[in-house]
Amino acid sequence: MASVLNVSAYLFTRIDDPAALRVTLRERATVAGMRGTILLAEEGINLFLAGPADSVRGFLDDLRADERFTSLTTRDSWSDAVPFGKLLVKVKREIIRMDRPEVRPQDGRAPAVSPDTLRRWLDRGADDEGREVVLVDTRNAFEVDYGTFAGARDWRLERFTQFPDAASAHRDELVGKTVVSFCTGGIRCEKAAWYLRSEGVDAYQLDGGILGWFDAQGDAHWDGECFVFDEREALDAELTPARAATASAPLTSSAGV
Repeated sequence: MASVLNVSAYLFTRIDDPAALRVTLRERATVAGMRGTILLAEEGINLFLAGPADSVRGFLDDLRADERFTSLTTRDSWSDAVPFGKLLVKVKREIIRMDRPEVRPQDGRAPAVSPDTLRRWLDRGADDEGREVVLVDTRNAFEVDYGTFAGARDWRLERFTQFPDAASAHRDELVGKTVVSFCTGGIRCEKAAWYLRSEGVDAYQLDGGILGWFDAQGDAHWDGECFVFDEREALDAELTPARAATASAPLTSSAGV
């Protein structure tokens, strides 16, 4: 049985001291023997960590003892080896870069739809009010090429900062429909849902992202695999590595989840 616990998590929450917190979290993670990436900004935290299960869980318990992170939830998977080469703890302007300072998810979470609800909508071909449901993939084009929801909109993004302009260009196709944005773990689609709503679109994020969908619904309505930003390269619907990493894969967690 795989013995390494991999966790990804994010939380939009106000952090007034990201530089000081960086020192504390780096020390804790180093002592716990974990590797991966922790990104901090005034808008919140984004992390990808791996190590012995007890160490990872203990680190998360200590983190949640801080009232700013009490509601932090993780997406867990297992591997035979740690899929990160080292530990990085960085302070950024944004934990996921959008370059739209007016989008402030730290002030309130975007409306979300659960995997169970979205499964019901997709099975019936409409939401509970009979409106068309449109899925919008907020990830980069190379990630989408590994796998995506059947029929999802793919705007061939090269980076997430292109999402607002693409969304504005496609706005008329989305107005009057129920739009669900999705990404790997939730962070990009949360900002995306807020931006779409600012454009007058009835948008929701998929709670837990693709990894949460796999955990709850398996491969229902999904084609392919899910790219992840570590040495596993991609996960299947069982949340297990789908292939060996290749030298050409962009193995950096800085692109978000």
